Amino acid sequence: MRRHLISDWIKNPGSRQNSPKGGLRLVLGIATHGRPEVLCETIHDLSRQKREPDEIIVAHTDSSDIGDAPTRFPAVKFICSPLGLTRQRNAIIENCIDKDLLLFIDDDFYLEGTYLQIIERLFLDYPQVVAATGNVLADGIHGPGISVEQAKSLLIGLNVAEDRQEIKKTFNTYGCNMSLRLAPIRAHGIRFDERLPLYGWYEDVDFSRRLSPFGAIVKVSTACGVHLGTKGGRTSGLRLGYSQIANPIYLAQKGSVSWGFAFASAVSRCTKNMLRSLAPESYVDRRGRLLGNIAACRELLTGKLCPSRINNL
Repeated sequence: MRRHLISDWIKNPGSRQNSPKGGLRLVLGIATHGRPEVLCETIHDLSRQKREPDEIIVAHTDSSDIGDAPTRFPAVKFICSPLGLTRQRNAIIENCIDKDLLLFIDDDFYLEGTYLQIIERLFLDYPQVVAATGNVLADGIHGPGISVEQAKSLLIGLNVAEDRQEIKKTFNTYGCNMSLRLAPIRAHGIRFDERLPLYGWYEDVDFSRRLSPFGAIVKVSTACGVHLGTKGGRTSGLRLGYSQIANPIYLAQKGSVSWGFAFASAVSRCTKNMLRSLAPESYVDRRGRLLGNIAACRELLTGKLCPSRINNL
């Protein structure tokens, strides 16, 4: 028996929308910067989806971000946007706001073959759901990274058993795979906060919490994927360390998260960077992050703390 840990809800599939796929109009969006080879591999892998997206939109900052991808994938829509994850994701929203669903994935996130099929079914069956995130089987962001071959070996042949599906309420979607119902986003003018620059640390938390008054945010156990955690093209350790303090405090100031959440996050990041800087991992600029943490704490005391100041670091 399928387990839905949202049993207090009333299941109401609702009416299907007019779509060439016979269901909801589903767009897949990718914001990318500086990793054209990684991007092309990810787009190519999407051909394994049993339920193809109705449209794929890639937001880039200049032609070097995408290489020969427009030639290799002529059906994909490529749009140019100012640099910054929040800006690029907003550009994608503006280009598909009249559709039904938008799934954001990172340019190094690999989906199990039934992922889109499962997500569409979820949003059809549960009109209360406004955002969903999947089950990340492995996340290279917490280590040296995962190869394409490793990701495919984890996903190919995976037995996704629908009768063991769990749908749990969760605090926020995870930015590397976040599915959004566009109707409430359209109705309430919700966009990613562009005052969170560059890598946009916690942009997924902020967006999820601002969307949460209009429905449920859930995690779906059978929507599986692997995040490679590719190291190239990411924010420097110094800038990321600053954002680890500045961004949660900024979110608390504007009310999208609690002060308890913000301080717990800041303290945990500072502590982790301090301890691991004594023997840093080869794949993490741990000391750079610690210096960024220190700079942010200093500016917090002087009243100068602001997420956008990473542009000056």
